[in-house]
This record gives sequence, C-alpha cells and structure tokens, in this order.
Amino acid sequence: MADKPILILGSTGPSGICLLRELLHRKKRVIAFVRPTSASKIPADLVSSNPDNLQVVHGQIDDDVALGEAVAQCSAIISLMGPVQESMSSRTPLPYPAFYENHVLPVMKKHGIKRIAAMGTISIYTEDDTAVFSRWILRTGVSWMFPAAYNAMLGIASVFKEEADIYWTIFRLPMLLGGSDETAWKADREKGEAQAGPVSNAWTGKLNRSILAKWLADWAENEGKWVRELPALSS
Repeated sequence: MADKPILILGSTGPSGICLLRELLHRKKRVIAFVRPTSASKIPADLVSSNPDNLQVVHGQIDDDVALGEAVAQCSAIISLMGPVQESMSSRTPLPYPAFYENHVLPVMKKHGIKRIAAMGTISIYTEDDTAVFSRWILRTGVSWMFPAAYNAMLGIASVFKEEADIYWTIFRLPMLLGGSDETAWKADREKGEAQAGPVSNAWTGKLNRSILAKWLADWAENEGKWVRELPALSS
C-alpha cells in the first residue's frame, strides 16, 4: 500500500496547494480529486513539473463512481474539506458530515482503504483538552457568528467517532496563515514544526499552512501515528 498514491480531497484551497507541494517535494505520488470547475486552481507549475507523480481526477464528492475510481488507487486519504469563506455565514446546515458518512467512508470500505486524516477545528473538544481562555473565546465566537460551520465541524467529529472500521485521524486546526505560491511555501516550511496533541497552555491559536502540510505529509508516512485521535495543531 505504501507505494500507492495519496488521495487529497480539498486540494485547490491554499492549504491543499501547500500539501500538494509538500508531498510532491517528497517525491510522493498524489491524486488530487477536484470539481471540474476548480481544476484550474491547481498551479500550472505543479502540473507541468510533476507529470508522473500528480494525477488530477475530476468529480463531485457525492459522485461515488468518480470518487471510487480515485479511492481504489490510493493508500490513504487526506481531506481538507470544510466550510469555505462563502459558506461561513450560512444559516442552513452544511453538507460535510453527510459527505463523509454517506459517500467517503462507504467508498473507502468498498475498496478496502483504511486510513484517512480529516480536517476539523478546535471547536471540537476532547476530554484531554485543557481549558484555555483564548480557545474558549474563539470557539464561542465561531458558534455565535458561524453556527452552520461550527455545527458542521462537530458533525464531522461525531461521524468519525462512531466509525470502528477505519483508521481515522481528525486534525483540529487553529487560525491558518501563509501563502501557497512556491516562494511562500519554500520559505515558510523552514520555520519550524507543528505541535500536536490536546489543547494546552502551549497552544498558540495559529499555524502556517506550509507547516501544516509538513505535518500531514509526516502523517501519511507514519501509518501507526494518531490512529482514532484528534490532535490539535498549532505553531
């Protein structure tokens, strides 16, 4: 399984592009599953310079046929799916928990794929978290101003916590910083490592996207790490 590609969901946002850069920098084979309307967001330099290691598959996340074709080829999935800026203020429920429950996880089981790292936020609590005032302020503000996004994150966590057959990890994100162009990615990835674990007094509330990409690439390379855990990441 280790020589198979890593499938990326949500690869066309800034964090997804940083992750593509990091994995390709490490000579990993990657499948980017993208909506046809978003394919142009993958930088041309990545496509042209990685013809053998980058495969772009077009499809909607609820298209089980297209998703299945991508999943069947991969060794693991990293998902950066979640609320985008345009949907943050929505008052209607967002579809992400249902995407995982009704599409991603069943397709994984069908094709025997066990490993997935899925994006969450620090709106999700765990029993090991320490009470940190800045985190409480951020979580409370999100729950009041962006209730649909807040509930979507809690819903994603609930879906995975009920899942016993998949080796899942939910990485809980703080505020993300940094660009995704090649120059910014190269400079930012040298600025350190992400800390991961329960929220504690060392939690900083921010993380550079290029450092996140390094952490996710490390997760992909270490099969036994963070299985059925919800590490909170920060700088």
